[in-house]
Amino acid sequence: MSLTNAGACQAKHRTQNPMFYKRLYVRIAVLARLHLFENRRQCDVRKTEEKMTADQEIGIKEAFQRAQKGHNNKAKLVASLKSRYNSLEDKTLFHEEFVHYLKYAMIVYKREPAVEHVIEFVARFATCFQSPPKTEEEEEQEEEEGAEDDHPFLCYIFNFLLESYKANSHAVRFRVCQLINKLLGSMAENAQINDDLFDHIHQAMLVRVTDKFPNVRIQAAMAMTRLQQPKDPDCPTINAYMLILENDTNAEVRRAVLSCVAMCPRTLPKVLKRTRDIKENVRKLAYQVLADKVHVKALTIEQRVNLLQQGLHDTSEAVRDVVCSYLLPAWLLRLDGNIIELLHRLDVENCAQTALDALRAIFRCMPTEELLQNRMQLDNKKLIPVDSLTPEIVLYWRSLCEFIKAKGDEGDEMLEQVLPDAATYAAYLYGYLKSVPELSEEQRSDIDQVELVITKKFISQQLIHLTGCLDTNEEGGRKCLLAVLQEMLAFPQTPFSLVSLLTEKLLTLIPDDQRRIQTVAEIISDVKEPIMEASQPVDEKESRRQQVQLAEVKVRILEAKQTLEDCITAQEFSRAAELKDDIAELENHRNQIIQEIAASSQPADKEIRTEKNDPETLQRCLTMCAQLLKEMNIKMQIGPTISTLMSSLILPSIANAHPDVRNIAVVCLGTCALHSREMAKTHMVLLLQIAQLDEVKIRISALRAIIDLLLLFGFQLLSKPAATQTALPSQSPDRQEEGAPLAEEKGDGSEDTAQSILVMLSEFLDSEVSELRTAAAEGLAKLTYNSRMSSSKMFSRLVLLWYNPVTEDDTLLRHCLGVFFQLYARESRAHQEVIEESFLPTIQTVMNAPVTSPLAEVDINNVVELFVELTRPSALIKPSPNTEVCVHDYLAVRMCGEMMKDPKAPEVRLYAKTLSNLELSRDETIRKDLHILLQELVQVVKDRFCLRALEKMMNQLVDSKEHAELLSTSALQPLDVNADETATDEPSKSAKRPKRGQRKVCTAKGGRKSSRRAESSEESDGENVPMVRPSRKAKTAALEKTKLDLNPLINQEANVS
Repeated sequence: MSLTNAGACQAKHRTQNPMFYKRLYVRIAVLARLHLFENRRQCDVRKTEEKMTADQEIGIKEAFQRAQKGHNNKAKLVASLKSRYNSLEDKTLFHEEFVHYLKYAMIVYKREPAVEHVIEFVARFATCFQSPPKTEEEEEQEEEEGAEDDHPFLCYIFNFLLESYKANSHAVRFRVCQLINKLLGSMAENAQINDDLFDHIHQAMLVRVTDKFPNVRIQAAMAMTRLQQPKDPDCPTINAYMLILENDTNAEVRRAVLSCVAMCPRTLPKVLKRTRDIKENVRKLAYQVLADKVHVKALTIEQRVNLLQQGLHDTSEAVRDVVCSYLLPAWLLRLDGNIIELLHRLDVENCAQTALDALRAIFRCMPTEELLQNRMQLDNKKLIPVDSLTPEIVLYWRSLCEFIKAKGDEGDEMLEQVLPDAATYAAYLYGYLKSVPELSEEQRSDIDQVELVITKKFISQQLIHLTGCLDTNEEGGRKCLLAVLQEMLAFPQTPFSLVSLLTEKLLTLIPDDQRRIQTVAEIISDVKEPIMEASQPVDEKESRRQQVQLAEVKVRILEAKQTLEDCITAQEFSRAAELKDDIAELENHRNQIIQEIAASSQPADKEIRTEKNDPETLQRCLTMCAQLLKEMNIKMQIGPTISTLMSSLILPSIANAHPDVRNIAVVCLGTCALHSREMAKTHMVLLLQIAQLDEVKIRISALRAIIDLLLLFGFQLLSKPAATQTALPSQSPDRQEEGAPLAEEKGDGSEDTAQSILVMLSEFLDSEVSELRTAAAEGLAKLTYNSRMSSSKMFSRLVLLWYNPVTEDDTLLRHCLGVFFQLYARESRAHQEVIEESFLPTIQTVMNAPVTSPLAEVDINNVVELFVELTRPSALIKPSPNTEVCVHDYLAVRMCGEMMKDPKAPEVRLYAKTLSNLELSRDETIRKDLHILLQELVQVVKDRFCLRALEKMMNQLVDSKEHAELLSTSALQPLDVNADETATDEPSKSAKRPKRGQRKVCTAKGGRKSSRRAESSEESDGENVPMVRPSRKAKTAALEKTKLDLNPLINQEANVS
């Protein structure tokens, strides 16, 4: 068939097919819709053009009214108002009218949406007259011809704002700084302004960054962002920023400056210091700024390590998340994702724990697949070649294996891909530990050799740590590993720094305590008394006799051989046969003599044990013994093996001349005494003597051992009938003069011993050695918290030590006592009674401190607030019923009694102020008695401040319910637009900088209210400062409640005019 006929047949077939018409209708409908859409689009374009034409005739008043609404397109408003501005010949009236309507928004301090929209519109309109960005050639040409002046309208707005920045109203000052900030921020990157205008803005903002209101300071600081010159060593903006970061009391101001400050060598230390800011949000932003603006290579090793150490252990989870999610990824990104290079930047040999924490944080944010992709270059045995081992690689290997093992069953398969079996690894570890060299006297003077040995020791430590990740369930592998660890502990050339770690890993593989003791005792015996070969001297007379015998035998053999030859020649064969037998016997005798001579010439060796008492050997043995005692179960009694070690090793080492040996021996003695009450009683006096007479580090070890024994056995350990003593009760505190421990009636000897121990610990609190002072304070806190002693005077001593400016740099002491105070007070009512009894002595000590005493610098108000918070009934873990008499009731009576003694004393005002912060019980009898006391005080006290405080307290006692209702009704009064102005007249009057030695732990009830009011008055905006934003629904609801419309004010002004 031809192509023409085929086409005709297909056309005929299509016309007969009903689907053909259906598809045709669909295509027609689609075309019709497209045509309709095109007509509508053209209609919309015409309407838009008509609207734009109408908008071009818009007035300034209408533009400001429309700008208040968020849904209006500000770009269109700006374009229409710009068109009108350009059409005017005389711009003066426009400038004046525009500023007139702007003033309505500038008198509102509150962050109302309508006002914020107006400010945004003004900033856009004022900067729309700027010329578009120019190329470098055009800029150079302009510089040759002379720079053009700024636009008249922009200059007019700036001049108006700069005339108003000193206004009395803080609302006007705030809006001025905000507008300048937005104007400068809306300009192009390469925008230029007149030098005089630049200087004027600069001077004005430098004044406003010291404003009384935080919001003004925030906007002024942000306005100077583009005015700073980091390369100028005398840049006033940089100087102002550094001053704010260091001294500004408002956290939001510090955050604003952090987000604006340019990084340079001068500002970097200030930003680093903000990572230790008291406020969580400031610390978070500081880490984000460092991640975004500072290259890891711009920081020193110490700065990198401190950042990670503080950030990864910050008390706030949000700060820790920022370090893991921002700082570490930013550093890795700048190092091309090379984790080994990052470890090299951290100097892992000196800060291994920080590097491990950083690696764990990186691994947590890394998918499981990438963990194995980023593994080291392992060989076919799943080991790193010895030549490729570096501190960074081996630490990465250890951290990766520990992280995978922590996953449990999920990580078992992954662990098999990065770690060999136990037997293979044991051989690998043995080979590397054997290769660690021992330096001679000459090599120790070579720095390169010393560094090489230090590096090898560090790698050895990490390889030993890796044994904890091995699968030791298989018997053969575990035995191989045990054999290697035992041999390395007995090997004399093993570095001393590895002994403790090797012992720890060895004991981990042995679950039974008896087997542990036996194994370690055998190793100690091999180290202290190694097997040596002893040789006996050779006897010269015996040797000479054997030589003579040998010569005689040789002569007889020669004679016999000569006779044999003669017999053979004479053919006397029977005689020859006899001679032949004689020659054989003589040769056997000769060989025997030769063997005897050879045996006598090689002296017989003998294996004997020789005891070694050098300091290094004793330190090795004592370290293994201390680790063994530490790992033993505390309930296990002392056996014959430990007793032997005590008598032959530990006690003789206490009298050793080497201080390091004595120190480890004291640790062993204290740990061993924990397993036996009798041994503790026997050696307590020895430990007390050491704590007073030896070197500092040994005294601290003895002091800690004494505290541990008292914690376990109590002060009853010091009594003679030790077997009949019972545990100390934790009921009401003993009120002794010297603060004796709580116990039943004991003999005079035990009481004197307990008192002497407390006197010794009390003297240590006044020691000039900070380590000894800290150890004593920590021990007393432990004994007090565990109810082994209860003394109000000792608690007062600890409080004074905590506030003493002398201990300001002792971070460990301050942290320990700060935690102890809170935990101790919350534990029980009896503890709060002890604190209440120590209140007056502590206050009197601080008040009566001479001018030369460091306690004179302590803020007494803060001390009172601490006691009030610690004795608050609601702070107890198990609060008592409200009807029960609480500790604050007793505290109120005590303060009233002190005020009655001397109504004119300076502390009366302090006590009167404190009374209103107490949580009194609801017992009517107590309230009535206290009311009578207050009435008597009102008649005696003459100070007006005290009288007002006492009358306020009396009103609270008379009818607390009506007073609460009165407060609630007054709190519901409506607020005007500028309500914040009254609340923020003097926001920082009550805020005082803490003196040296002052520590704020908990504020009183009234203090908390005032701080909240101060925070609300200093409420600062978060513009351009990263912060968590609320949800859309919450935002809408809040805006509806606080909606403000400027139109009534504008219309009212128009009607009046």
